[in-house]
Amino acid sequence: MPEAAIQEPKAAIRKRDLPPGPRGYPIIGVMPEIRRDWLGFLEQCARDYGDIVYFRFFNIPICYVNHPGAIESVLITDYANFIKSKDYQSLRGVLGNGLLTSEGEFWRRQRRLAQPGFHRDRIAGYASTMVAAAERMLGSWQDGETRDVHQEMMKVTLEIAARTLFHAEVAGSARDVGEALEVVMDQYLARVDLAFLIPESWPTPGNLRFRKAVERLDRIIYGIIRERRAAADAGDDLLAMLLAARDDDGQGMTDRQLRDEVMTLLLAGHETTANNLSWTWYLLAQYPDVEARLLAELDAVLGGRHPLVGDLRRLVYTNKVIQESLRLYPPAWGIGREALHDFELGGYRLPAGTNVFMSQWLMHHDARYYDEPQRFRPERWTEEFENRLPRFAYFPFGGGPRVCVGAAFAKMEAVLLLATIAPRFHLSLMSDRPPPLLPSITLRPKEGIKVVLHRRRSPSDPN
Repeated sequence: MPEAAIQEPKAAIRKRDLPPGPRGYPIIGVMPEIRRDWLGFLEQCARDYGDIVYFRFFNIPICYVNHPGAIESVLITDYANFIKSKDYQSLRGVLGNGLLTSEGEFWRRQRRLAQPGFHRDRIAGYASTMVAAAERMLGSWQDGETRDVHQEMMKVTLEIAARTLFHAEVAGSARDVGEALEVVMDQYLARVDLAFLIPESWPTPGNLRFRKAVERLDRIIYGIIRERRAAADAGDDLLAMLLAARDDDGQGMTDRQLRDEVMTLLLAGHETTANNLSWTWYLLAQYPDVEARLLAELDAVLGGRHPLVGDLRRLVYTNKVIQESLRLYPPAWGIGREALHDFELGGYRLPAGTNVFMSQWLMHHDARYYDEPQRFRPERWTEEFENRLPRFAYFPFGGGPRVCVGAAFAKMEAVLLLATIAPRFHLSLMSDRPPPLLPSITLRPKEGIKVVLHRRRSPSDPN
């Protein structure tokens, strides 16, 4: 399909005028609408004002962009004019100056040091770790049980993140890590809203809970770093790679830099895949035809055995199931950038300091690019369709120089876990009500997803 043209605003506007958009309230701008329903507010903006919308959140100017060409301009063409938007500041309290939050030459150096850890051959070596973790989880599942599949996916992907980062050293602290990460996630939305008004140093109840959670994580991670530096054998996990990494000047990472990168990988490395898989189980439970086709492929390719990394190329439809789930429920549901200098976008002139926001959630549901955009249709992902889909009509892992460094890791993990679990259990939903969405750091099911586990019979099972 051809790329749609940027929608024209309702009235003719001179080039140097700001884009149209909701006026909001004095001082607070559109804060009430955003707090009430972020995604619904963005959808309404796109309907009322077109592809480029301007509004204020307190004193922060925001330009919302909903067009592939304009998104490409920000993330690639003019990327040097943009840094991470102000909402990322609320992540610095836990992630420090890691890859997700750092800027400029420091970010480029850290990216160079971390990149080898995500080389295709290295991440292929983690496949057996991923499958083994899924098998341990399945060993605790019983036919007819009711479980929250989101909690289950969070636990198994946290184990995988910990084992690939630290090998087995964090096993005894997994519960502490999981609980602390939950506090961090629960506090994120409030910290985003209040970061412009209330300093992180203020002893509010939320700030105190957040601070204690980060201290718990720091004790664990700094302890592992100290032990590993003192060990004769550095190991072969991601932490070992980061410890051994050297820049052109021969310098490695300080303990603080290691801590920040480990925290970033630990949080992002399990949160995004857990949400992707949670929404995948939700979708499969509603589309039995898709589940049947998935099982047919898994049976034909695997024949009842565990998946191996070499199977990934042959699991064509399984990959499409994950790809379509990422479209409908992208874990990274929005990206923000702040302009360093005045810039032009879609015929408008915007001032330095404008925060540009781009939403995968809105773009991935756009009927201009996707037939039946609300339907779960993995078969839509043909080579022909992908070739005519505009760049940035689909960008679950971001794009440009700051595309997610762990994208290949995350996709491999999701496919392998799906291929391990689906032949063993069918998951049926406890409720017909769609799970409420929680657009936090990632797009979570706000109340989890309750399912009933149904063990599948294998051909060797007795009648």
